[in-house]
Amino acid sequence: MTTETLLELIDLHPRVADLKADCLAGLRSTPKTLPSMFLYDKKGSELFDTITTLPEYYPTRTEMSILQEQSDSIAESVGSGALVIEIGSGSSTKTETLLSALDEPAGYIPVDISKQHLLEAAQRISDDYPDLPVQPVCADYMTKWELPEWEREVCQRVAFFPGSTIGNMYPHEARALLNNIARLLGPGGQLLIGIDLRKDPAIIVPAYDDAQGVTKAFTLNLLKRLNREAHANFDPDAFDFTVLWNDEESRIEIGVTSRHDQTLTFAGELITLAKGEMIRTECSYKYTPQHFARLANSWRPKAAWSDPQSLYSFQDLEVSPT
Repeated sequence: MTTETLLELIDLHPRVADLKADCLAGLRSTPKTLPSMFLYDKKGSELFDTITTLPEYYPTRTEMSILQEQSDSIAESVGSGALVIEIGSGSSTKTETLLSALDEPAGYIPVDISKQHLLEAAQRISDDYPDLPVQPVCADYMTKWELPEWEREVCQRVAFFPGSTIGNMYPHEARALLNNIARLLGPGGQLLIGIDLRKDPAIIVPAYDDAQGVTKAFTLNLLKRLNREAHANFDPDAFDFTVLWNDEESRIEIGVTSRHDQTLTFAGELITLAKGEMIRTECSYKYTPQHFARLANSWRPKAAWSDPQSLYSFQDLEVSPT
């Protein structure tokens, strides 16, 4: 029996990303960029899974330790009868820690753009929690979409957005998403969100420039993917892997830097790069609590938890009254 016959999928038909058009737009811009979503082909996803286990990469293990050690306190803040909506659920690896802690959750709605990945993860949760209604929704959570109607009584709607994913968005994108989540949940809605805190760059930079070179391979894999799928002719050896801390913007910037003047072909168009010119593939913002509070102005803080070193914050926010 296939997963499709076990769980009903609500398919909102998200826009299929146009790799050639989206990347070409970034390469025409100043500074040059490539959308970070395209880092995650099969090989890229495998490399990222490895990154999360590296000794330098603190975010994943720190957030998981907070979820595990503070599970009772988080459950008390959320309350009983919560309908959990996971934004960008992916493989739902942290979901079971939350669901196991909550008191009589009313259901689980994973939301993701990758249909098959979504169904597989949702089916696993459904198998592990046979009394819990599970309703996967295939949608691009960066766009406006609606929650499905729910038959079981719901005391509150709770969005779950772990992984400090909010930091990979430019501020205007992050604010728009936070506003849309508040709209979806309505009065009384809550948001459990992971936030990577601003700290000494000596801790941050190695998390993205690891000694084993896995993040370098993850980034250069994008160039190899574009060669295969967009008729590009990137020479990975003609670029240096680059990780920069931008103190003014409070963000890590990751990309590749041209070792010399060069002209490459992408989707039939010539792209000129000067020596030392960077193509940015990813940003990761690090927030102070005050900075994040200004960004999340459609929410008010309810509770917050951190690790002993104050590397990371996991917060429970509630929709601000209008």
